[in-house]
Amino acid sequence: MTAQTAPFPASTPAARHALDAGASISGAAHPGAPLVTLAGIDKVFQNGTIALSGLDLGIREGEFVSLLGPSGCGKSTALRILAGLIPASRGAIGWAGGGDAEAHQRDIGFVFQEPTLMPWASVADNVYLPLRLRGVSRKAASQAIDSCLSLVGLEQFAKSYPRELSGGMKMRVSIARALSLRPKLLLMDEPFAALDEITRFKLNDDILRLQQEFRCTIVFVTHSVFESVYLSSRIVVMAARPGRIIAEIDVDAPRPRDRDFRTTPAYGDYCRKASEALHGAMGYDEHL
Repeated sequence: MTAQTAPFPASTPAARHALDAGASISGAAHPGAPLVTLAGIDKVFQNGTIALSGLDLGIREGEFVSLLGPSGCGKSTALRILAGLIPASRGAIGWAGGGDAEAHQRDIGFVFQEPTLMPWASVADNVYLPLRLRGVSRKAASQAIDSCLSLVGLEQFAKSYPRELSGGMKMRVSIARALSLRPKLLLMDEPFAALDEITRFKLNDDILRLQQEFRCTIVFVTHSVFESVYLSSRIVVMAARPGRIIAEIDVDAPRPRDRDFRTTPAYGDYCRKASEALHGAMGYDEHL
């Protein structure tokens, strides 16, 4: 049985459960209309590896959802299934308004762990790539390119090449490129994992600001408890072998957030909850 695409909300109990805010640790409800759900998703690779088993995940408009878990728990696989980059082996994917990921391609932006920039192209031309693939002329795209580069603070580097940029600047170009089509759903696969802590903190703030400006929904993969708490409205904790969700934590702290949040008692409490859930995921794996 292969994955199916269903009008949203999907008519399975798993789909309805995936959007049940009562399943989370804090029990807080999430604002925003349903956007997409994964219901009963399995993913088995050709070598027999079971990457995901029975994954139920609902995403609402305006959320910032972090997928937190150890290596090999299927976080990136779930993200790629959401994006339509790989198929699920089993389960249902439901989009608001119906259709599949391909039908919603213009509404999805993806930021990979590596910047994946074209080394022979300028910063501006790298940002132009998604627009070019949509048939938009370079002239017609000029304003959108300038706007996206301005949003990430790189308008003065439009004519530079990737080799002339720092790691953090390359990642900003990658983010600008993902935003060029003004997606409703931005998927980010550990984009800051290779960066130093100072740069990472700065880009965390940039992402929160960009979400406010673009009013987009973000699903963010990370290994970092501290990053997930700072960024998220909800943290989904996953365990491996096979990949599955074992806990959800609502981060009910006010948004938008700034660096002062990192020093509050509430931040410490959420980090403790997330750490305990992550240790539980790792301990669960050790007993399999």
